[in-house]
Amino acid sequence: MMKHEHDHSQGPCSLCRIELKNVGVTAGGDTLLSDISFHIHCGRMTALVGPNGAGKTTLLKALLSQVPYSGSIRHVDAHGHDFPAPRIGYVPQQLSFDREMPLTVEDLMAASISRRPVWLGYGKRVRETVKQALQETNAEHLSQKRLGNLSGGEMQRVLLAMALMPLPDLLVLDEPVSGMDQNGLSLFLQTVSHLRNTHHLGILMVSHDWQLVKQYADEVVLVNREILCAGTPEEVFSSQAFRDTFQMYSLKGEENP
Repeated sequence: MMKHEHDHSQGPCSLCRIELKNVGVTAGGDTLLSDISFHIHCGRMTALVGPNGAGKTTLLKALLSQVPYSGSIRHVDAHGHDFPAPRIGYVPQQLSFDREMPLTVEDLMAASISRRPVWLGYGKRVRETVKQALQETNAEHLSQKRLGNLSGGEMQRVLLAMALMPLPDLLVLDEPVSGMDQNGLSLFLQTVSHLRNTHHLGILMVSHDWQLVKQYADEVVLVNREILCAGTPEEVFSSQAFRDTFQMYSLKGEENP
């Protein structure tokens, strides 16, 4: 099995980045992640791929400071000098809520940034912040739509807009297009690409959709509790490490890329 076929953590880097170095996570005596080192470059999309149970969700939790970890996660400039801790916007696979609840998109987004209950109303500044975020994701027309009436693609664009309040340094997408129709998927990813280019965001996307990764990702990191391979989509998907990993899981009936 090949390890660190293309190690992004080694050697000089001339880009601002989120830098993970020797990140490890243990729980109950089990090693969930070991020696994870790679860069998430500003203005580029990095895809995190791996079989079920590989530790992808655990790594996201470490980035979001939801689990203790060893090693370091730094936000650094092109010269390796530290920025403040990165602002991270997170887009989950889905949002669980009562679809009968009479809550509009604007209500949900206002509640996420206001300390006041939405039924007490919210001010002009909050409304303007919500409006600008929805404009960024081509979703301003959804402002007064009830959450329960949104399609899957519309809901994901709303969650993406919420992740932009305030504008993050790193945007984390956790299987963000699962279950979307083709039109919704294309619009969502075009919007993400526009945000990356316009605001120079670093983007980390977890996905099992290899065609999507090949089309949109700049770098790919293959992980199975440790980094097995990293590089361009072409390098990773043609690697022996990728073939070995998913052949093993296909034989078990757990994963079929």
